[in-house]
Amino acid sequence: MIPFSDEELLEPVKHSIEKVRPMLVRDNGDITLIKIQDAKVYVRLEGACKGCAASSATLKLGVERQIRHDIHPEIEVIEITQKG
Repeated sequence: MIPFSDEELLEPVKHSIEKVRPMLVRDNGDITLIKIQDAKVYVRLEGACKGCAASSATLKLGVERQIRHDIHPEIEVIEITQKG
């Protein structure tokens, strides 16, 4: 069980995402935090990262790994592929 509310996770998650953002930008991509709900972090990959064959690895091995390392090992990152 994650001992933080979704509201308490917001700023730490933003900070973790900023740590991995340069890796994405270097590949002409980016990431947008959509929401945090029930300790799940919903993001959208942008630019060249959107639809890239390596996008699932980017999410799990890059973004999710960083967030779990920084905050809590049970946080999950989920990609939202469409606006809305």
